[in-house]
Amino acid sequence: MATRTYRATAFLQAARRLGVAVVVGSERRQALARHAPGTTLALDLRHPDRAARQIAAFAAARPLAAVVGVDDDTTLVAAVAAEALGLPHNPVAAVRASRDKYVARQRFAAAGLPSPRFARVPLDADPGEAARAAPYPCVLKPIALAASRGVIRADDPAEFVQAFRRIAAMLAADGAGQTHLLVESFLPGPEVALEGLLLDGALRVLALFDKPDPLDGPYFEETLYVTPSRLPATTRAAIAATAGRAAAALGLRDGPLHAELRVGDGGPYVLEVAARSIGGLCSNALRFGTGLSLEELILRHALAAHAGAGEAVLPEREACAAGVLMLPIPRAGTLRAVRGRAEALTVPGVEEVTITIPLGQPVVPLPEGDRYLGFVFARAATPAAVEAALREAHRRLGFVIAAPGEAADSAGCLPATPTRRLLPISGQ
Repeated sequence: MATRTYRATAFLQAARRLGVAVVVGSERRQALARHAPGTTLALDLRHPDRAARQIAAFAAARPLAAVVGVDDDTTLVAAVAAEALGLPHNPVAAVRASRDKYVARQRFAAAGLPSPRFARVPLDADPGEAARAAPYPCVLKPIALAASRGVIRADDPAEFVQAFRRIAAMLAADGAGQTHLLVESFLPGPEVALEGLLLDGALRVLALFDKPDPLDGPYFEETLYVTPSRLPATTRAAIAATAGRAAAALGLRDGPLHAELRVGDGGPYVLEVAARSIGGLCSNALRFGTGLSLEELILRHALAAHAGAGEAVLPEREACAAGVLMLPIPRAGTLRAVRGRAEALTVPGVEEVTITIPLGQPVVPLPEGDRYLGFVFARAATPAAVEAALREAHRRLGFVIAAPGEAADSAGCLPATPTRRLLPISGQ
């Protein structure tokens, strides 16, 4: 796991509950590593082959039963290392394809999956010339970033050029070495997120989340996830079948899968398929069987696969509805205060309000930013009640963010998303 991941606590708690000994591999040497030898490993996550050799050298002295990548930064490292150690894993080529949005689009189209028009454009191209060839409305996005970073809608050539230059500047500042961006025709329609587990190539759907707030741009900040989905049963079945076909098109066969899809006039369209579980703290909204977490299911599956006995029966998600509100950053600056948290916690159904950025830290909104201010979780008898609880909690929250150069005492209290208000509660 990368040191900045949201996912560390959930996976480590799951391992403790299962009685599993864990070695944490990350890009930095842990400060207390010498006090717990054999439990941490510093890896070169930017070079998967090198990281895999480091893991193999470690495993020569301390054998490993499974290698699990918990986020986008580590799925490829985990696959390469598992292959080197002869452990169950997704094919390395499949994971590489899932991490490259252009290659993934090519594979989806070749498999006959409904796809938007798409093209890969070099970052050193003339943006004006590329704008003349683009379909409108269109979406520009980096080839290999997640969480809606750098994803911008353009409705005309002027907006295209502006978005192109903004994404190019962001990628240059990141220093990740990306050389192209992807341009796709915009697909209208509601968006959903599917959480699943691949068992020898077969997709088992664990949860399907509605995203009640439309994601139409210009940026694509996610807010509400609510499960179970309120879409018709036939649509839900089509979504699951499309996600399974997309995973097969990439060659993915084993372990967690997170898919994003839009439901258009022609049925479900795949936006993204990742060989990992859901990001952020969103998995806290999911419980299975008698209270198992998503991370416990993933680790149980990894250990069962190592033993050559994949789980024949996976526990179902709990019967009640659940959801999460991701709190986007409303403007750049320094987070000075969070207001209304106690009031938000009094909303019936709201179970937790977690602020994930410490006070005094700089914050950057989308499309350049890659973090949320926090997460709100709710459970209730119906999806509509969950949505209502999350919206009311959102209404009660406010944030004091001092803009660069602004005194803290002059910064006003902002609602969680002043640039795009959450919609009123949708119908049953």
